[in-house]
Order: sequence, then C-alpha cells, then structure tokens
Amino acid sequence: MGMVAGEASGDLLASLLLQGLAQQNVAVKAFGIGGERMQQEGFEAQWPSERLAVHGYSWEVLKRVAGLLSIRKELGSQLLHSKPDVFVGVDAPDFNLGLEKRLRDAGLPTVHFVCPSIWAWRPERVHTIRAAVDHVLCLFPFEPALLQSHGIAASFVGHPLANAIPLHTDMQAARSAIGLLPDAPVLALLPGSRSKEIDYLLPRFLQAAAALRAQNPGLQLVLPSVAAQVPRVTRLLQAHGMQAHVRLLPGQSHLALQACDVTLIASGTATLEAALFKKPMVISYAMHPISALLMRRKQLQPWVGLPNILLREMAVPELLQDAATPAALAEAVQQWLDASQSRSVLWQQLQQKLQGLHQSLQANTAEISAHAIQTLVAR
Repeated sequence: MGMVAGEASGDLLASLLLQGLAQQNVAVKAFGIGGERMQQEGFEAQWPSERLAVHGYSWEVLKRVAGLLSIRKELGSQLLHSKPDVFVGVDAPDFNLGLEKRLRDAGLPTVHFVCPSIWAWRPERVHTIRAAVDHVLCLFPFEPALLQSHGIAASFVGHPLANAIPLHTDMQAARSAIGLLPDAPVLALLPGSRSKEIDYLLPRFLQAAAALRAQNPGLQLVLPSVAAQVPRVTRLLQAHGMQAHVRLLPGQSHLALQACDVTLIASGTATLEAALFKKPMVISYAMHPISALLMRRKQLQPWVGLPNILLREMAVPELLQDAATPAALAEAVQQWLDASQSRSVLWQQLQQKLQGLHQSLQANTAEISAHAIQTLVAR
C-alpha cells in the first residue's frame, strides 16, 4: 500500500489507521511519505512528512513548489512501477489529490483519508476530488452525504482520535507522569507543528503566558513539540526569557492536553484533540496578512476552529490575526482558568457539549476503513 501523510496531524491519523488495519488482521506493507508515528507501525518512509508542511497561501510556498513537485513526481513513478494494491492519501490535499489523479488515471485504486474541508472553504475542490479519488474515508458524519451528492463514493469511518482518546481521562495521572504539581493550574501551549506557525504564534503565546504567570504565580506551563521543531521552540523560549518557566515536552501533546486545565492552541487538528480531552481552549491563528485575506475570502463558515464548526456555535473563543494580541490571548485564557477552577456553569456546559461531540465521532474506524479499502481493491 502506498501512503502519503503530511505534517504531524496526518502522521497521527495514518498511524492510527495502520494500527487499526493490523488489528483487523489485514497484512499491510506500506511505504511513501510519513512521520515518526507511522514508522513505529512499520511504515517505510522515503521522505519525512515534515517535507510537506507549508504555511500560508499562494506565493508563500512558491520557493518550495519545485521541490514538492519533484518529490510528487518521483513518488508517483515509484508507485506506478511497484503497483501497490491501493494508494491512501492522508489529508494534505494540495499534494495528494494531484498524485491520486495520476495514479487513478493509470488504473491504481485511490483512497483519500480525511475529506478536504469543502464545507468550510474552497467548495470548487469537489471537482478535483471526483476526478482523483475512488473512495473517501470521512472523519465527520455529515461528509459522506455531501460527497455522494457530487458523485463521489464515501464512508463515515469515525474519527480515529475519538477512539484513541478515552471519554474520560485521568488528569492527575498525566500531571504525575510529567512531573507537575497536582493542585496548581496548568496551561498547555500548542502553537502548531509547522515552522511558520511557530514563528507567528509562539512569541504571542509566550508573552501571553508571561502575563498570566504574573497574574497566577502558581501557574504551570507545558509546551509539547514535535521532535523536528524542538530546536526552533527552544530558541524562542530562550529569546523570551521563558525557558525556565515552560516545561518542553517533545512529542507528548496528548499528555500535555490530558494534564492541563486550559490550552492556548493553534487552529487545526489539535483543537479537536483538545475537545476530545474536554479541555477549555482559546483558539488562535496568524499568518501573512495577504494570505489571511485570500483564505478569508474563500471561507464558508463563521468559525475556523474544528470544535466550533462541529458544534455549530462559538463554544470557545477564536482570536485570529490582529486580534491575537498577547493581552487579548491572556484575557481569554484567564476567563477559562477562572471557570475551570470554580467549575462554573460555563465550564460544565462546555464539558457536556464536548462529551456529546466525542460520542458523535466514535465508530469502528479500523473495521469500516479496512472493509472500504478491501472492497475497493477486490473490485
């Protein structure tokens, strides 16, 4: 099986899919582009998933376009030569859909795992999906009907994270594992896994965290990071004088979310992980101003954070671009810290909403995915 997963979120989802297929006794030899988690499941990575990570829109990635196109062309030739039973592209639609079309045109079955967010922005992409993909494995319950209305075969497989993360988790066990004090509040900082995300967001997060520490002297700070970004994160911690106050956790985002009271977090898959851990959060994002303008013009929803999109309401605050000042971020986090400590009505209502969201995303992902892939291969 050929596979391509971009960035940390795709690596996580693909590793869970590989685990699930193995649990279904489906013998899989997988190769292509992937990360550390996939490799732990026996995946053979010709290129690391970080090579696909980009930030922004249009010209910001022009410097890397030639390299990405070269990788896609070379991998496509390898796949056409080796002729795997199926190709599974995990997210990364800008990279994968073009590769999938080439493979499908040559007669190889193609599966796309994670429906591109045509319900949130870029709805015209549905035509590209129809031309490139034999079957889409959808994470959210409403997506198959949308795709099927455009002539695209699709299945709701549940979200692997909804099965991997228990409905109820032990905060104190996580704090003990990290070495945190059991009773002092904990704020998790998750500025994203891409280099540009870290550059744009982490300085603001650290300034907000410094202000929050002044207001809450016992506040404990944790910052998970993918291994490839630890040097960059460390440099920024040093530059802001926060290295002694922030516990850096390489590759331990779930432990950080399990341990925290509140998270200050970049928009993306990590916000769904935070929701599944039932954590109050402040969602933020920032990028080049012109990139933000272009993306905003294509945006179909009034929300950008996955928890808000899925709940169809502004359940947690979103502070984006110019609104994401350190002072505003600190103020929004402080409100959640107060609510978490007092277990206020607001906090209890959020817990109920996130519990319902978690349950709505649960399904036997391994069985449904394995069946869809095996059916496609057999056909």
